[in-house]
Amino acid sequence: MEISTSARFEKSYKKLPSRIKSTTKEKEQIFRETPFHLSLQTHKLSGKEKEHWAFWISRSYRIKFIFLGDNEVLF
Repeated sequence: MEISTSARFEKSYKKLPSRIKSTTKEKEQIFRETPFHLSLQTHKLSGKEKEHWAFWISRSYRIKFIFLGDNEVLF
């Protein structure tokens, strides 16, 4: 899975606590191999963001993304 990141994602990521950044890297690795792995709880969003998906990093943090192609996403 090829992952691109937006400027907004990069800015938000820099503000995260170091323990969350560490967990994020682990979850991203799982996502690259299996985007719909049960531990990620990947889900489609609704309303204004109905084209977006998300997966959980922890109870308080998630990554929103959109599919750009079969094997490419934008965080």
